[in-house]
Amino acid sequence: MEKIACITGASSGIGRETALVLAKNGYKLILCGRRNDRLESLQKEISVDSTILIFDVRDLDQVQSSFASLSEDWKNIDVLINNAGNAHGLSPIQDGDVADWDAMIHGNVNGLLYVSKSVIPLMIARKSGHIINISSIAGKQIYANGAVYCASKAAVEVLSQGMRIDLNPFGIKVSNLAPGAVNTEFSAVRFKGDVDKADAVYKGFEPLVAKDVAEVLRYMVMAPAHVNLSDVTLLPTAQASANLINRI
Repeated sequence: MEKIACITGASSGIGRETALVLAKNGYKLILCGRRNDRLESLQKEISVDSTILIFDVRDLDQVQSSFASLSEDWKNIDVLINNAGNAHGLSPIQDGDVADWDAMIHGNVNGLLYVSKSVIPLMIARKSGHIINISSIAGKQIYANGAVYCASKAAVEVLSQGMRIDLNPFGIKVSNLAPGAVNTEFSAVRFKGDVDKADAVYKGFEPLVAKDVAEVLRYMVMAPAHVNLSDVTLLPTAQASANLINRI
């Protein structure tokens, strides 16, 4: 029987590349995101069965109604990849924008909880499943001017640990993947479209690309049933810590 993977934030970056990789490995896909045009374009690129759910992870009603709309066959979700998230602004705490704080907390923390809340009961009913939460090196190591983003990703780290404990009796794997510098839309969003600032983040070294992360996710998903890569940190070779990168 074909397995089903549900990916949030599938319209770009890590989510998109993960969809492409898992499709090549025979997974049916539930592609979740806010940009329907991008998801439809992705859907045309893959050869496996797929369905699209359009919602903002920060909106509980949208999340719940979207998952409720799935047919019974599509509710047999084997893998949930909580990939959707965001970073907004890079400033010391005293200068932080409350709207930026809300966007990060609601997207990175509430959004993960809302989606998980919709999928976990389906996995518990089958006593099977695998949840992978995308954290960040920033959730393990705090850096200047990133307190709230780091806090939101630290919350993901803690939630991954707590979910693993709570869901262990039901045979559900829970994994955490913490990437370092990945060249995606991440910095463009953080700097609100300032291309020069976004490009500067990745200058002088070779960062990870989305496909690098997707390949690690592939192994995490496809590892033997008795194996759980519970917490993986993935860095480019030039990066030693959250804020130490060897730039040439």
